Amino acid sequence: MTAQGADGALRPQDFYRLASAAVLPRPIAWISTRGAGGVANLAPFSFFTIASIDPPVLAFSHVNRRDRIDKDTLVNLREGGDCVVHTVAHAMAEAMNQSSAELPADCDEFVLAGLASVASRCVAAPSLRDAAVRFECRLREIVSFGPQAFAGQLVLLDVLRLDVDRSVLDAQGGIDAARLDVIGKLAGDAYCDTRAPFTMARPAARR
Repeated sequence: MTAQGADGALRPQDFYRLASAAVLPRPIAWISTRGAGGVANLAPFSFFTIASIDPPVLAFSHVNRRDRIDKDTLVNLREGGDCVVHTVAHAMAEAMNQSSAELPADCDEFVLAGLASVASRCVAAPSLRDAAVRFECRLREIVSFGPQAFAGQLVLLDVLRLDVDRSVLDAQGGIDAARLDVIGKLAGDAYCDTRAPFTMARPAARR
């Protein structure tokens, strides 16, 4: 199976279908922003990772829809310049799924999903009260790969503040993966969890 057409070019639909089912599991960034009219927005993105440690930078990709209309998250980031990135616990999976619906810009996903918000410390965007991990971020840069459908808008976010709830910490002050209990994205409508991890000792360096 290949995603290439007869001319050798990668077909976008095939590349998405295969790549999104091959690059697994994908962590989910549950991102809150605030629109120009003051309405809060909350939406999940599964093309998400850490881009840099020093400086602390997160990255997620907004993939253009077929109608090429930007999602509210991207619109609000361009206008307001900040957001809060949350992890998604297994217990909040259904609420996260509810917030993934395409809705009018004046719809508050916190209200729709029955979620409580609290004021953030460093940014105007609200924080999800019950999220165990919250990254308050300021927009650094948006790298556009084009205006066409399926093109990515790579969003780089400077982390201004990181809050971790004590309930997910171990005795040494680190995050306990079992207590954090996050979910990840698989292909299509499938998700996974972190409830059956395994460990391997890293080999010693050879110099």
